[in-house]
Amino acid sequence: MSALAATAPTHRQPARGIEVAIVGAGFGGIAAAIELKRHGIGQLAILDRAPDLGGTWFYNSYPGCACDVPSHLYSFSYHQRRDWSRVCSPQQEIHDYLREVARGNDVERLIRPNRDVSSCTWDERSCRWRLATTQGESHEADALVLATGQLHQPWVPPLEGVEEFAGHSFHSSRWDHDYDLVGKRVAVVGTGASAVQLIPEIAPHVAQLTVLQRTGNWFLPRKDKPYSAATKAAIERMPGLQALRRRYMFQYAESLTGAIRHPRTLGKVFQLQSALFMRSQLRDPELRRKVWPRYTFGCKRVLFSSDYLTTLARANVELVTEAIERVTPEGILTADGRLRTLDCIIWGTGFRTTAFMLPMQVRGARGARLSDAWAQGAHAHLGMCVPGFPNMFLMYGPNTNTSGGSIIFYHEAQAHYIRQALEQLRDRPAASLEVRAEVEAASDRALQERFAGTAWTHCASWYRDERGRIIANWPGYMREYYQRTRQLDPGEYSFAPVNGGEPALGQRLPASAAAGAAE
Repeated sequence: MSALAATAPTHRQPARGIEVAIVGAGFGGIAAAIELKRHGIGQLAILDRAPDLGGTWFYNSYPGCACDVPSHLYSFSYHQRRDWSRVCSPQQEIHDYLREVARGNDVERLIRPNRDVSSCTWDERSCRWRLATTQGESHEADALVLATGQLHQPWVPPLEGVEEFAGHSFHSSRWDHDYDLVGKRVAVVGTGASAVQLIPEIAPHVAQLTVLQRTGNWFLPRKDKPYSAATKAAIERMPGLQALRRRYMFQYAESLTGAIRHPRTLGKVFQLQSALFMRSQLRDPELRRKVWPRYTFGCKRVLFSSDYLTTLARANVELVTEAIERVTPEGILTADGRLRTLDCIIWGTGFRTTAFMLPMQVRGARGARLSDAWAQGAHAHLGMCVPGFPNMFLMYGPNTNTSGGSIIFYHEAQAHYIRQALEQLRDRPAASLEVRAEVEAASDRALQERFAGTAWTHCASWYRDERGRIIANWPGYMREYYQRTRQLDPGEYSFAPVNGGEPALGQRLPASAAAGAAE
């Protein structure tokens, strides 16, 4: 038994107060705040660089912006809406929902907007995190939750001449609503999830739309019509219907993950479904040839759209598959020597997905830099805890992205796990806890081994870093992640006592001591 457990008092003592700084006010940060507050860890501050909560749903407001996960699943289990307007809700409705959740759980008041955190430093003497912002402010906390996510840093390819373009340009996640696209010659660079939503929306309004594609995508239909009045009434009034729909959507999402995990069996079924759908949408053989993906179904993100492929057949839309040679003041020059004159370039080129919170400076024990710890690829125990960084937790960290399900399901599981860790910190009491290096190394090794034989390994994608290591996705099912994070094992952590001394390996607190401290 550890020293801490052996000396646990039998009498009741006041629980240690825990101050927590949460960086990020998107779904992850709000989920963490709600879980902690509900369990008596209420000294919270949520810092976000934006003027409002929402995270990706604040920044992404391009035409057609929506979630391709049905809203009955892309929502918190403890805050289920029965009045969604459609299956896959648009950006504004999702943003409003998150604000509703934050207000309803009394955490909106904890948000400190317009705070761009530039550094987080562990102070070993005080066992506290010190945060600095680009606004010149400083903050301190006992524990740090980095909820910046994977999809928040816009990426524009380093093409020659980008700065020389004389027209207008912007990234899809920083949409310029003051710029009128009507009658303009517009190029959209990229054909990922954002691009396939915005292209059908702007195509009818521009004079000419050039779509520059690097690789094709596998598509499945997006059956996303507004709910009828009868359907809305049934969801609101029929007991159990909402839960049944959510379970169905969960199982369908798990089946998509199954197709990616088993590309030679179930994956073939999904690929056939996708191919038949795409053929029905692409009547022109030449256009079909250009669009058709040359990789295994599920290796890259599977996209859901029922109007993107047909939009490519419009008379004012051109799909270009030649590589971009350079950007000129007039437009874009492709490798075939053709210059397309443009008024506006929209970069639908995604995000720096493998950077996570970097280039934020994060320094842990003994001055260790997180950027150095991740020099060979980002990694964390269950996507949340990194050795050498005490009292630090990640939401939507390495290997916690989902290719088929709802990231909010993962957020809830992570918030539950982090809450248990902080209860250990409070109730022992301990100054710090840190995942043991050998535990994290073993779990990361096992996680990476699970990618063998899956579709994720069959091509290059944004799920990989520059070394080819898959660092974005969880290799299994949502239900597996829930089981892995359901109960924190204190034995996987070392604890430093509040009065100094050597860290001790964690063990479960005696029930009487834990109950007394919690009260």
